[in-house]
Amino acid sequence: MAQRGREGMAKRARERARQERQEAKRLRRQALSEAAAAKEAPDEAALMEQFRVLSERYAAGHVAEDTYAAERHRIFVELGIESEDD
Repeated sequence: MAQRGREGMAKRARERARQERQEAKRLRRQALSEAAAAKEAPDEAALMEQFRVLSERYAAGHVAEDTYAAERHRIFVELGIESEDD
């Protein structure tokens, strides 16, 4: 009878260790996924600041219309507002 008790305890310990390994793997995958997403996401605040400065310079006559249009399009593509084909 004591043998069965030890076997049951060992089985529970193995199961607990397996679950802990699975949880550690899940956390690592989640961290990698979040890091990749953060790396790919554009810095919206910085891009909007670039657009603000570009617009001010264009309004003041310091930037040509074709340059303004090209830079505006580049910023909007990075923000996901326009596509490359627009």
